Amino acid sequence: MAESGANSGAKPDDGIVTAALLVIGDEILSGRTKDKNIGYIAEYLTVIGIDLKEVRVVPDEEPEIVTALNALRARYTYVFTTGGIGPTHDDITADSVAKAFGVPVRHDPRAVELMTERVRQTGGVMNEARMRMTRVPEGAELVLNKISAAPGFWIGNVIVMAGVPHIMQTMLEYVTPNLKTGARMLSESVRADCREGDIGTELGEIAKQHPDVVIGSYPFMDEKIGGNTHVVVRSRDAQKLAAAKMAVEAMLQRVRAELAAGKA
Repeated sequence: MAESGANSGAKPDDGIVTAALLVIGDEILSGRTKDKNIGYIAEYLTVIGIDLKEVRVVPDEEPEIVTALNALRARYTYVFTTGGIGPTHDDITADSVAKAFGVPVRHDPRAVELMTERVRQTGGVMNEARMRMTRVPEGAELVLNKISAAPGFWIGNVIVMAGVPHIMQTMLEYVTPNLKTGARMLSESVRADCREGDIGTELGEIAKQHPDVVIGSYPFMDEKIGGNTHVVVRSRDAQKLAAAKMAVEAMLQRVRAELAAGKA
């Protein structure tokens, strides 16, 4: 698949590759539809070496989509969008993306052929609503899906996908071989066996000593001891990750001993 100006080859890069996700749809903002794509996309991109840095949710309003899209595509390596490429009147993503890029929207012959064949197979009618799903900004490449045949598209560094989760996932898989990726973020998790408040200051000191490692703490309720914490360390450098993890483990051992002594 050609990339319409994006870097191709899906080859790892020493630099950091970033992405944003633009979720489009009134139904998300109203709560009528619960988004299931953000978590999936975030985890998927992390695994292949792309950092998801920002997520925005906008209504089905052209000015809002265009403004958000132009801001994000100037800031990140890739912008992925979900939603708004269906057959109804409020599916305006294609028009909005085209406006952001300053190009017309046309019925793409490739998309028309795909949809016509799909309709023939399913016994439907190639009506006006289905023809709406063949409208693509001029110069874009199609993003295919093996489920419904209705394509997404890729223009510049913007990849437009369906909002339906299982269709979105096939589109994401389709574009993956052509994505530029960076060094993967490595991650280790340590069970603290103490509360977050017991180690907050100490974690801050470790973070200062290991500036190339991201350290986070995530409280949870433990059935046995009550309040507990997971400490997660992340880095692209395995040695720096290991050093930070050792520092965290040593600190936790010391804090637990101090807490135990205080209760004695």
